Amino acid sequence: MSLIDLSKQIAIGIDIGGTNTKFGLVNHRGEILAKGSIKTEEYKEVEDFIDALYTNIKPLIDEASHNTTLDGIGVGAPNANYFKGTIELAPNLPWKGVVPFAELMKEKFGVPCKMTNDANAAALGEMMFGAARGMKDFIMITLGTGVGSGIISGGNLIYGHDGFAGELGHTIVKPGGRKHWSTGSEGSLEAYASATGIAITAKKFRAEFPDSMLNQYPEESINSKTVFECAEKGDPTAIEVFRYTGQKLGEALANFVMFSSPEAILLFGGVIKAGDFLLKPAKLHMERNLLPIFRSKVKLVFSELDEADAAILGASALVWENK
Repeated sequence: MSLIDLSKQIAIGIDIGGTNTKFGLVNHRGEILAKGSIKTEEYKEVEDFIDALYTNIKPLIDEASHNTTLDGIGVGAPNANYFKGTIELAPNLPWKGVVPFAELMKEKFGVPCKMTNDANAAALGEMMFGAARGMKDFIMITLGTGVGSGIISGGNLIYGHDGFAGELGHTIVKPGGRKHWSTGSEGSLEAYASATGIAITAKKFRAEFPDSMLNQYPEESINSKTVFECAEKGDPTAIEVFRYTGQKLGEALANFVMFSSPEAILLFGGVIKAGDFLLKPAKLHMERNLLPIFRSKVKLVFSELDEADAAILGASALVWENK
């Protein structure tokens, strides 16, 4: 493919969430030419959902088609199987069981469709368009309501034998520790380092320190954002919440480094707005728990992708993966 032809290729990037689905047309430079969204939860049948996607996306394709060619569709979705193109037993989507999503999309749009989970898609997007450009070995950790991850080794995303590799958020960082609200496991990284986990930690810590600014908020208002606001104002308890969270994250990152020896670990998601309150203890405890041969080698950096567009960019990167 010539450079001129390459510049005319576009992909559809689709990010399916439990509440909303975002989509956009993306070119090889990572520019989103057009975008939109629909409500996932409004469509109880997957066929109706795909019809709605087509109705909303087709005009965007038609408008761009005079000087571009649609290369394919990339989809980031919960419990997406890369090898089979299916969404399997996703607890937060309306469609139950195993859904042959990629095949249904190909039939409707007439172009190939590839899919993976949202964290894997984010890792690809970071490698193609973000802070990991030029890197062949890195780990992407998404810190949001949950903790997701994507592992790139030798320039390839690690899918495992069944397409579901890379669930680092569910690795155990404190055996017998905090019970996960959804999986029931005890002591997983997600139970501590997610926004949900931070809120649980904050509620526990503020009960132990009556003078904390966190006690000025009603129970339902305690979240990672309010903890950050209190930390910025110098509240020791809020700062300790992030230090404790950073410690648990750093200890987990040390394990991840020692099994894959990445060049960098990229952090993404709403939780990273805490900045150095989280990053400094995470870096400290990562380094402290590494074997000497791994120390001071792995960069710990924040994502460069715009949070609002990252999911669309990551999904679109699937189309050009390994091309």
